[in-house]
Amino acid sequence: MELKTVRDAEISGKRVLVRVDFNVPLKDGAVVEDARITAAIPTITLLKEKGASKILLLTHLGRPDGKIVEELRTASIAKRLAELGISGVEMLENIRFEPGEETNDPALAQKLAGMADVFVNDAFATAHRAHASTVGVAKLLPSYAGLLMEREVEKLSAALTPPTGAIAIIGGAKFETKQPLIEKLLGLYSKVLLGGALGNDVIKARGHGIGSSMTSAVPVPVALAMDERLVVAIDAIVGEPDTNAERTALINDIRAVEGIVDIGPNTFSAWAREISQAPFVVWNGPMGVYERGFTHGTDALAQALTTATTPAVVGGGDTVAALSKFSFDHSRVFLSTGGGAMLEFLTSGTLPALELLKKQSTGCVLKLD
Repeated sequence: MELKTVRDAEISGKRVLVRVDFNVPLKDGAVVEDARITAAIPTITLLKEKGASKILLLTHLGRPDGKIVEELRTASIAKRLAELGISGVEMLENIRFEPGEETNDPALAQKLAGMADVFVNDAFATAHRAHASTVGVAKLLPSYAGLLMEREVEKLSAALTPPTGAIAIIGGAKFETKQPLIEKLLGLYSKVLLGGALGNDVIKARGHGIGSSMTSAVPVPVALAMDERLVVAIDAIVGEPDTNAERTALINDIRAVEGIVDIGPNTFSAWAREISQAPFVVWNGPMGVYERGFTHGTDALAQALTTATTPAVVGGGDTVAALSKFSFDHSRVFLSTGGGAMLEFLTSGTLPALELLKKQSTGCVLKLD
């Protein structure tokens, strides 16, 4: 996919509205982790070098549902930008305070377009959402991809043309929503390793008892479940609800009262070998119930990836968090800023916001005064 990028834009003397993704964790009114903020610096720097007269930064923060939530104001982000030495920009208020944002309200899109002469979308993580600040405004202004957006598309496009022998690792839940992606990956990758509730679904479909493990409401089609290239855990960490009782069990030895909470040591050892031998890895999603502290399997695979020489593209909040615990070569392992956006791009090869940034796009419908 060839995008119109900020490199192609005539910026000198113009007001530029930049949709960024500064949806960062906050604590006591301060930014806790600023990777998403620093990721936008190259685009901001280039806009300054190209002579923008004004740079307006627009982000969402949390889920205020169209209402003003004091704790979700962007003042803390503006403060962090100043601490990072980013001056000469204006941080606008949380766009999701606007009730028309998520419904792509034309009136809100026109309001945003009236602030600027050029629109730059550098928020890959929201590119799968047809919102006023991602799609609506892009229809009203000359629109370009930021440098981060460009790099995301470049890296994920490469993941759609992997070398022979490449492997995909997919975790998380909701098999019914991820089935199209899994089927696509099976057509591109030599193996697809499934963890989390996705793995539980396939284990169940293969006739094994999984006790009280989390599963999807819709059963996995038998033909898909029996595909040998779809790899699931051979052992697991299992636990009993409302107790601290945990043990390691083979997949065919899970009791009715137990549920799978993580992949087991034999599994992550075998999958670590797969990672080290593969020419390329794409990975999205944790291997266990990460939010409840069952992080060992995910962390073990993350460590294996950081110590291998395998090129990789990794996305999803928990997965990126696991990788970030280790030192690694960022030129070899690319951390996508998108979770759901990454999965949707891998499934369809495009996203709603990207369609308006493509080189063959007809561009804007002329900005209103």
